[in-house]
Amino acid sequence: MNSETSRALLPAGLTDLLPPEAGHSAETIERLLACFSGHGYERVKPPLIEFEDQLLHGSAAALARDTFRLMDPVSQQMMGLRADITMQVARIAASRLTKSPRPLRLCYAGDVFRVKGAQLRPERQFTQVGFELIGAPSAAADVETVLLAASALRDAGVERLSVDLSSPTLVPVLCAGLDLGENASAALRQALDLKDAGAVAAAAGKHEALFCGLLAAAGPASQALKSIEALKIPKSARKETQRLAEVTRAILAAQPGLSLTIDPVENRGFEYHTGVGFTIFAPGVRGELGSGGRYLAGAPNCNPEPATGGTLYLETILRALPKPVGLRRLFLPFGTKDAEGQAQREAGWITLSGLDKGLEAEAEARRLGCSHLLVGDEPIALIEKDD
Repeated sequence: MNSETSRALLPAGLTDLLPPEAGHSAETIERLLACFSGHGYERVKPPLIEFEDQLLHGSAAALARDTFRLMDPVSQQMMGLRADITMQVARIAASRLTKSPRPLRLCYAGDVFRVKGAQLRPERQFTQVGFELIGAPSAAADVETVLLAASALRDAGVERLSVDLSSPTLVPVLCAGLDLGENASAALRQALDLKDAGAVAAAAGKHEALFCGLLAAAGPASQALKSIEALKIPKSARKETQRLAEVTRAILAAQPGLSLTIDPVENRGFEYHTGVGFTIFAPGVRGELGSGGRYLAGAPNCNPEPATGGTLYLETILRALPKPVGLRRLFLPFGTKDAEGQAQREAGWITLSGLDKGLEAEAEARRLGCSHLLVGDEPIALIEKDD
């Protein structure tokens, strides 16, 4: 390995984004944010690093194992490199914007960094583009977040979507209400996560019919609801299943053509969620396009408040989109007047100015990858030459 190659190496899970993908990435972010803004969500920008005790406060403690830590040489306190932006926005809402009227609608875009990549998303640094609806406990707020996430993805150009709804609190509430105990509950949770019907039956014991029935209920939304409602759900957990049904039916009524499924026992990735959650996929695309759901928003020494929101994952979205097409790049020969260049840019061209009088304009335009050459005051297409 030579020295130049060595200097170009990056740690696992990190990558450089080059033209034209970097420009395509920025444009996609702006499309997503424009959709959020159009629905009344205002943009915030949290810092990349915070004090550890603040960054991992409350529900965000579930992210501790994903968080890089470092010592602040100024304060001599431990700091954390954010692994997720949602809880930072929750802190802003609970502290800096505590007097703002609720419900509070905020959106954001930024990079996060994690200790390890996931199987479906191996990147350790990736971009989150999301929104949070804070101070709204109603089912209508859950519905808004799902529909907004789907709408933003369609605006960005993702044509086919599949939304999977879940109720992360359902199994924990059932286990507590049925007095299964800590060990039995942990074994049952693991079996459900693995979708192992035999292990679920063994761990559930006399409650086998209930938990195996919930496991088997996963599927298209309308049929899944019928299967769940046919089960003998204990009174302690009916609130969870009723909320899931209410949100599902409202989404189907608003967008009947949306591909909607339900997995009532899914919990992975929803560790800090307190109500209905969702994950969005696209056929043939590795990894989820986005996820979200209900949680408690708060900050140290602040009372938590109900919130829901969604996070879209830019790298996965870019995999779902067509590759960026060549840009309309116009070469301006050396000596072109500034006013002429400005007029062409106002007409929608990307212009590159010649910087050397001695170079032949057409050859230089081709060398720099321009699609057109300015001749007089007219852009002329450069026809590709055979090799």
